[in-house]
Amino acid sequence: MVKLEKLEKEINRADLWDDPAEAQKLMQEITRQKDRIDSYEELRQETEDLATLWELALEEEDSSLEEEIEKAVKKQKKQFSQLELEILLNGPYDRSNAIITLHSGAGGTESQDWVQMLYRMYVRWAERRGYKVETLDLLPGEEAGIKSVTISVGGENAYGYAKCEKGVHRLVRISPFDASGRRHTSFASLEVMPEVNEDMAITIDPEELKIDTYRSGGAGGQHVNKTDSAVRITHLPSGTVVQCQSERSQIQNKAYAMRILQAKLLQLKRKQQAAELSEIRGELNEIAWGSQIRSYVFHPYSMVKDHRTNVETGNVNVVMDGEIDQFISAWLQHQAGQTEQ
Repeated sequence: MVKLEKLEKEINRADLWDDPAEAQKLMQEITRQKDRIDSYEELRQETEDLATLWELALEEEDSSLEEEIEKAVKKQKKQFSQLELEILLNGPYDRSNAIITLHSGAGGTESQDWVQMLYRMYVRWAERRGYKVETLDLLPGEEAGIKSVTISVGGENAYGYAKCEKGVHRLVRISPFDASGRRHTSFASLEVMPEVNEDMAITIDPEELKIDTYRSGGAGGQHVNKTDSAVRITHLPSGTVVQCQSERSQIQNKAYAMRILQAKLLQLKRKQQAAELSEIRGELNEIAWGSQIRSYVFHPYSMVKDHRTNVETGNVNVVMDGEIDQFISAWLQHQAGQTEQ
């Protein structure tokens, strides 16, 4: 409430309306804070109603209400958890869209297949949340799977949630590519950046860019390898290189590559401010044994375990279908606890 009162005072500044963009930002923030308050008040009222219903059931010794109350409790737990997560997302870029990049690590074809599995998992997760997903770049493996892929995830708090997933992900399973049926360990890394909006945009001098076009690679098709539609952009001062070949149009690929470049340059800018480095990317370890943030074990038992919070589940298939919010929630709570200490 205190924050909302400050925002409402700010919106009444006489000089503020000289800057419509700033005024619009404040209005959006006020609406967001009011929505949070409304959500809290609605949950509080539902909790009071549920408590009354529970007392009534006890007094009347009415067991028929037990199932209704149990369903209501489960629903409220989920709503409270969601509200708690939204409160924890208070970083400067948490509300932004996210750009997620997956890279295969040690393990060859195995790791490339693992990247494809993770790609599907994150797309399903984003779709469950109602986010818009765009594939900005995809480099397929020679035999199977994906060497690297970059996607844009658009929606409220997309970066705030996705940032919890950065790091190395480890897979243990019986390899479908091994005729002897041996167990293999594979690795993939995930990098996540906030997508740059107008307020965050970094000015890029066109003279500082080297733009190359080439024929897109990948599996078959009439269009593939026939036109120079793929685009690679090098930012000469920083040496940052981005590329995109997911679209048939060179213009679209260039636009997507520029979005990735903006995000990477913002990342570099924040990296120079060492105290805030962890807010943007964190340190990426070697994509190999001992550096993983989470393990996904398919054999000899089924388990997914997050090594940062020790949260685990035995239902691997549900996790691979995009149910990863329990890990995200635990990591946000873990980070909040560290901040308070």
